[in-house]
Amino acid sequence: MTSDKDVWSDPAPARLTVGIVSAGRVGSALGAALERAGHVVFGVSAISDASLRRAATRLPDSQILPAEDVAARSELLILAVPDAELPGLITGLAAANAVRPGTIVAHTSGANGVGILAPLSERGALPLAIHPAMTFTGHDEDMARLGNACFGITAADDIGYAIAQSLVIEMGGEPVRVAEEHRTLYHAALAHGSNHLVTLIVDAVEALRAALAGPGLLGQQTIDDQPNGLAERMLAPLASAALDNALRRGPAALTGPVARGDVAAVAAHLAALEAVNPRLAAGYRAQSLRSAERAKTNPALLDLLEGR
Repeated sequence: MTSDKDVWSDPAPARLTVGIVSAGRVGSALGAALERAGHVVFGVSAISDASLRRAATRLPDSQILPAEDVAARSELLILAVPDAELPGLITGLAAANAVRPGTIVAHTSGANGVGILAPLSERGALPLAIHPAMTFTGHDEDMARLGNACFGITAADDIGYAIAQSLVIEMGGEPVRVAEEHRTLYHAALAHGSNHLVTLIVDAVEALRAALAGPGLLGQQTIDDQPNGLAERMLAPLASAALDNALRRGPAALTGPVARGDVAAVAAHLAALEAVNPRLAAGYRAQSLRSAERAKTNPALLDLLEGR
């Protein structure tokens, strides 16, 4: 095992004894990535049936242990619990003196930096925030996506940043430094760009299904409410191109009636969407207003969208 002195002085330890609390979608994926890099995940905390299955599949050589036992034996302790559970877990581990001085303790919360780990830092742990900027499904694609993901890392000092950077690179990700005071803003930006994108696409699919309902062409798939149907296939290349253009070209990628300032077309859209689902129409109005502001478009369109 690596000594406490080695952990503190070597910014890129070659092999660490790793414990994970808990074996959820994120924790199990990171554990598997760390094992591929040569570290040893000796134990995980897993309670639910889903977590136990993930541990058995992704970390078959790891023991299932209580959280305090995992913490006591770890050189690198990964806390991969939901944000709401993190403060209580940290307080409980500190009160039980479960974490040895010199242990590297990393949580995976996007919204938190290292300040939340203060109860353990005060007992000699080295605190890290290592957040993969990626959505996890619990399926095989998680591991492949880690290789293309950026990780937002925050540490208390340069040694911590060096360790976090090395761990992320070993897992195949790209480390990105996030200041402690900007963690909430960082997390809000990621949530806005990913979670709200899901809502936008699902809303668009709902409207498109309504538009395509009825008799189709010979051999055409029937429109229903099941995912991955004709509406999704029709929208997919357009949405993918729009996302690619936005990331490559910024606001210049805006096209369509809002960017053109076409008041009549947007008013017609709102009326059609209102007939399908008033909440869907309200979402279209709000997003169109933001798009119109970005495009600096026709003032009359802004008036329409703001209800003036």
